[in-house]
Amino acid sequence: MELISVVESLEHQTILVTGATGFLAKLFVEKLLRVQPNLKQLYLLIRAPNSAAAAQRLDNEVSGEVFRVLRTKHGGTYNAFISEKVTPVAGDISLENLGINDSNMINKISKEVNIVANFAGVTKFDERYDVAMLTNTMGAKNVSEFSKKCEKLKLLLHVSTAYVCGEKSGLILENPIRMGEPLNGTKSPELLDIEVEMTLMSGRLNELKANQASQKEEMIAMKEFGVERARLFGWQNSYVFTKAMGEMIISESKGHDHKIVILRPTIVTSTLKDPFPGWIEGVRTIDGFFLAFGKGKCRCIAGNSQIIVDVIPADLVVNAAIVAMVGHAHQPSDGDDRPFIYHSASSAKAPFHHGIKLIDYGYNYFSKNPMLSPPSKGGSFGKPIRISSPIIFPTMTSFLIFFYVTCVFPVKVMLLLNTVFGNYFHDICSIEERKINLLLRMIELYKPYATFKGIFDDSNTEKQRMEVRLDEAETNMLYFDPKCINWEDYFMNVHIPGLVKYVFK
Repeated sequence: MELISVVESLEHQTILVTGATGFLAKLFVEKLLRVQPNLKQLYLLIRAPNSAAAAQRLDNEVSGEVFRVLRTKHGGTYNAFISEKVTPVAGDISLENLGINDSNMINKISKEVNIVANFAGVTKFDERYDVAMLTNTMGAKNVSEFSKKCEKLKLLLHVSTAYVCGEKSGLILENPIRMGEPLNGTKSPELLDIEVEMTLMSGRLNELKANQASQKEEMIAMKEFGVERARLFGWQNSYVFTKAMGEMIISESKGHDHKIVILRPTIVTSTLKDPFPGWIEGVRTIDGFFLAFGKGKCRCIAGNSQIIVDVIPADLVVNAAIVAMVGHAHQPSDGDDRPFIYHSASSAKAPFHHGIKLIDYGYNYFSKNPMLSPPSKGGSFGKPIRISSPIIFPTMTSFLIFFYVTCVFPVKVMLLLNTVFGNYFHDICSIEERKINLLLRMIELYKPYATFKGIFDDSNTEKQRMEVRLDEAETNMLYFDPKCINWEDYFMNVHIPGLVKYVFK
């Protein structure tokens, strides 16, 4: 995979991007347009009922902060540049033909597109099973089937997640997931069959509708059903389970001449430096901890200095995607249908031991840059929130014991007293019980990641770094080696400030 120039290889290419309004896809689109203005065309699949609504969404997105460097670069010609290079396409990857109703647009895309980049997906750990299945699993199938119709297609890039591995420990290799193979092997009482999962999902949804379940009851039931099905086969939640099934479909795809690249990022955080440091959209896995810290609500935490949390800044993920995409798209086919798989990860090359450091970063940052409490009634400014260093428990077990004794048990006592006194404390009991149930659910969702003991091998990614010959300018432009990250500087001066700016903008 030896290239004279990745940037030059992007010239005159036409790319279809799904999930185009998502966090990573926005960075991907911005980077392509900025480094190679001579791209022929970007078709952006946008979930919208019609082309006018898709165009409006695009207009809202490209006027956003992440495009400010590109906007400054083009100045007064920016709108004309975007109009020439970017075509919004109304669609939905959960539907056949990607939900594109315009037959002329389908024909145009299928005749022009060289690369399909699938960034679409739902990422909530406890998403409804039907929503996660339709987007992460059936969406992958629909993208794969649509790609086969593209006459000039060289490559399909599919963005997944490294956590399709479940809760494995040790060195986790860049290997494909075999169709129908559960993570827990023979421990599973059922065989994993994607068509059966679709049938069960539809059956459960129809059952809830037949019983006239409320929207809230339906949502809760479908979330719980997703977790139940995921854990039956060894995955920790519906997000990684449906992503894994999506990979199975992509990997087993037959009857095509194009190559397939699957990119598996770990926990994606704010940009390290490009298009500017600290850009983020959405509160991600570790961000809830920082925000709770800043608000003075983090009294205790499980912090094992031996546990490595694998985080990777979003711009490194996008750069890895571009280099892998271009590298494989311009190599001659060897007749092998198997996908090329890359981890975009830091744990092997630049491990970040989260236990104590993450706590230190949060405490040090918010001690020097305190958040403000909500203003009192009639007041214009809140007061700085004073934070204290939390109690650190070396194991999840010791943390849970403390949590149950100091938080859960008092609420149970309160509920008992409420019963004794004839429901006198009903309102306050309901509020406290909801808080505890929410915290218990959050602990259950995030515990597998807080105690994760795997190291993501990135040998394929490292090989790619070595084989793709970039000149000095492109090396600086398309960096994706995590060894370039100074974690203390990144968290203290880039990520946490960027997160606070996003939350309070």
